[in-house]
Amino acid sequence: MLRLQAYQFELKPTGEQQRQMRRFAGACRFVFNKALALQKDRYQRGEKKLGYAGLCKELTAWKSQPETLWLNESPSQTLQQALKNLEEAYKNFFEKRADFPEFKKKGVYDKFRYPQGFKIDQANRRVLLPKLGWMRVRYSREVLGTPKNITISQSCGKWYASIQTEREVEQPIPRSSSAVGIDVGIARFATLSDGSYIESLNSFKRHQDRLRRAQQSLSRKTKFSNNWKKAKAKVQKIHSRIAHVRQDFLHKTTTTISKSHAMVCVEDLQVRNMSKSAAGSIAAPGRNVKAKSGLNKAILDQGWSEFRRQLDYKLVWAGGWLIAVPPHNTSRTCPCCGHVSADNRQTQARFACMECGFVENADLVGAINVLNRGMKMLEGQDTADASAGCASTARIACEVSGAARPTAAGTHRSDSGITPCHP
Repeated sequence: MLRLQAYQFELKPTGEQQRQMRRFAGACRFVFNKALALQKDRYQRGEKKLGYAGLCKELTAWKSQPETLWLNESPSQTLQQALKNLEEAYKNFFEKRADFPEFKKKGVYDKFRYPQGFKIDQANRRVLLPKLGWMRVRYSREVLGTPKNITISQSCGKWYASIQTEREVEQPIPRSSSAVGIDVGIARFATLSDGSYIESLNSFKRHQDRLRRAQQSLSRKTKFSNNWKKAKAKVQKIHSRIAHVRQDFLHKTTTTISKSHAMVCVEDLQVRNMSKSAAGSIAAPGRNVKAKSGLNKAILDQGWSEFRRQLDYKLVWAGGWLIAVPPHNTSRTCPCCGHVSADNRQTQARFACMECGFVENADLVGAINVLNRGMKMLEGQDTADASAGCASTARIACEVSGAARPTAAGTHRSDSGITPCHP
């Protein structure tokens, strides 16, 4: 089994190396934008789009022009890689995997890639980059496999190196044979069908007041002044901390789940559609815009898409499976009798079946139904018939319901970060 894995570390460059990296990133951004403008111009004239070979010829011409001689100061492979990135962006657009390529902005796209010519010295904690020399690195773990390329990027004043490697590993065997369904939410980040749940971190909400004060301070500064640049750096630092805290939480959570279960079933949620603005237009203004805005902010603060993405590849590495099931009526279906009704979910947290009287936490019921649908998909049965109850589902629901109720007052967070669930 071929495993592709990336390792990201913080760089510790000298002042001269930082200036050089900013120049290299600017040159790659210039080449990308110039090539994109050329492709758009050819399209408007009705000419065929240039391929990678044609763009490389244009790059050679640009490097010989008097006004762009400064491109020769950057490594040629990084500039060529920028053209490859543009070709990949076009390919993703035509295959409907991404939007049309956009022009890159300074401060947003400060990165460049070396596909070859670099060296990694883990013993001495440094890397060798063409035209930059040896650079110190804050290694946090060992880099395994054969390095294929290294990407240098800048974020909030710090420079990072992302090393992509590949290596052959044995086909993994799951450590566990259990299957679990997961229902994600806002009050609880994730509720598992085995009766446990994971509390929400709410990284953005924790730093919201601090971020608001920093943004207010930034708005009062004269744009592009020295004080404005300092205030902007503070805002960027807070945004960076929010993202890093959320990413750390998601990595720890997905690692625990992928190691504990062989099969994980999740809802196939369309987060982009769920978090769309309700403002509407002048002709047709939206309703409850402020409430929907707060809901959108809470949804995006959870990181559901990233949670699913990390679960997907980590389960593959662990020899498990991830199954995405249709999310309709998962919280309205009784797991004991199969009755489907909107009245079953009386409140956000309480589920009470109007048919058989089954009562349980609504998120736990949703997780059990997600697991049931995942099992049906695995067996090749019809997943659309969510109302068809079965004996095994009833048994799972009742067993989990009984195990979910705490026998002592209160619950505590375990070493795995998962807390027993109760209504």
